[in-house]
Amino acid sequence: MNPRPQTSAPMRGAFVGSTSAAVSVAAHGLAGGEIPSQPSVVLLIAACAAFGAAVSAIRPSRLLPALVLTLGAGQIVGHTVLTLTAEHAHGPGLSPAMLGAHAAALVVSAALIRAAEQGCAAALGVLRRIVAAVLTPPPAHAPLWVATPSHRARLVLRVLVSAQAGTRGPPRTA
Repeated sequence: MNPRPQTSAPMRGAFVGSTSAAVSVAAHGLAGGEIPSQPSVVLLIAACAAFGAAVSAIRPSRLLPALVLTLGAGQIVGHTVLTLTAEHAHGPGLSPAMLGAHAAALVVSAALIRAAEQGCAAALGVLRRIVAAVLTPPPAHAPLWVATPSHRARLVLRVLVSAQAGTRGPPRTA
């Protein structure tokens, strides 16, 4: 189990959800479908956002095959929503042009999302090192040697002898 949280999972979920919605509309239009109505688009966005949130909760062991499968499932969700909510019913079948558009978008989207995840990981690694370098306090500057005075005043003994008390110590009884 990896104790560090996976930072690319929310990004992957957002990309899969938004790509699924965009590809569904584009493939639907390339196959001769009409522009979806506003309620269709709202339902498509809601379904693809929920699908993207579900994808961000998954931690796949093999990323690229799982990414291709989730993109395919997301496109199926988007296509199904558009088919069920469109004013023109072309049935659940897919035309060859629509299948080709979905397949091409699946491959391109998987490659772009994987590249974005790797780029995000590299950028976050560099950013982490920069922040650590900027926020690390500089080392305390302690001198390696202690300065000793170069001039030493000479102690004049006669000054001590001529003092009031002299050099004598305290009395023995004290």
